Parts: sequence; structure tokens; C-alpha cells
Amino acid sequence: MVTRTYTAEARAAGILYIIATGAIIASAPFVGSTDSVEFLSNSAAEENQVMLGTLLQLAWVLSVMFIPVVLFRVLKLCSGIGALGFFSLRFTEALLSLIYVVLQLTMLRLSKHYVNGVDDASAYEASAVLLLEARDWAFAMGAGFAFNLSALLLNYLLYRSSIVPRWLSIWGLVGAVLWMVMWFPQIFDADLGVLEAAFVPIAVQEMVFAVYLIVKGFDPAAIETLAAATDH
Repeated sequence: MVTRTYTAEARAAGILYIIATGAIIASAPFVGSTDSVEFLSNSAAEENQVMLGTLLQLAWVLSVMFIPVVLFRVLKLCSGIGALGFFSLRFTEALLSLIYVVLQLTMLRLSKHYVNGVDDASAYEASAVLLLEARDWAFAMGAGFAFNLSALLLNYLLYRSSIVPRWLSIWGLVGAVLWMVMWFPQIFDADLGVLEAAFVPIAVQEMVFAVYLIVKGFDPAAIETLAAATDH
């Protein structure tokens, strides 16, 4: 009996990882005007720029949403509960990230009303603060907390199953733990200086993982072992 190697799934996941990372990085210069309460007076003047950045962020959200769909079957060989957990966490990340994008569009609309002239500017300014806080929390809980948990779970499953080299999954585990430790003080606006670069190891690992999936795919022998154990 020939065992599936999940080559197509590996390549699709690798491509989705690259799109997700590339899209969110590429969006940053276009949405910079929304990063402070000054967006009220700035964003409307940069509407086309902000909209382009938002479209890139939607590409990021969709990629994040489809990654667990593509990987579900192969991860189910490692652990059914683990696969469902990864699926749930990445969907939670995608949902919170979508809320982030919607709030950003709401901020743009608020800015357009504000620059057109309003009777009660203070009410708009108060709304601006609330929208900015809500948007940032959606990002922190989605792309921060849910992403970190999913990375920990994924790399644990990869390590246990050996469907990719263990050095790669160990790198992912260390990177996810490091980013999680740094994430908690950041959500309370702690100034960590250079330590804020703690996300770099997991970010680079994801890109190495993505390229590995595209070029090499999953280890056929490990897949066969998992499939045989599942059959029994």
C-alpha cells in the first residue's frame, strides 16, 4: 500500500506562510498613519494608502485562515486533538486579525468625518482613543497570543512526529517561548528596548519552515510510520 506523502499540502502551506508574512510586513508602511490618535487628522488624507495597506492585511488574514485547513490532515496523523487545537488557535488568530482590519477601516471612516468638520470634536477624539485601543488589543490577542500558542502546539507536534527535522521544530519551540515571554510585558506598554526584537527568531523560523515545506516537504518515512500507527 502506497502512503500519501502530503506533498501538495506541504507546498501549499509553505506558500501560505510566505504570503502571510510578506503581506503583513508589506502593509506596515501604508498604514503608519493609523498607529496613533493623530490618525483622526492624518488618515483621511492618506485614504488610498491606508486602503492598500488594508488589502494587504486582508491577504494576511486569509492566508492565516487557510494554513490550518491545509495542514489539518497531516497534523491529524500526529494527534487528532493537536490538529484540532492548531486549527482552532489559528482560526482564532484569523478572526481577531479580521476584527483588527475592520476596526482600522472604521478608524479611516471616523477620520474622514472628522476632517470634514464636526460640532463635537472631543467626542470624535474620545472615540479615536477607544478604537485605537480596541484595534491594538485585537492584534495583540490574535497575532500575539493566539499565534504564539499555535506556534508552540505546531512545533511540539512536529517535534514529536519528526515529519520535519527536529532542529527546525526545536528552533520553533524556543522562538515561540521567547516571544511569549516578551509578549506579556509588551501588552502593558513596558519598554523592553532591544528585547522587543524577541519575535525575530520565530519569524525567521517560520520562513525557513515555509521554504523547507516547499522544497523538501514532509519526511516520507515519518509519514508512513504515523499512517501505520493510525491504521492500527
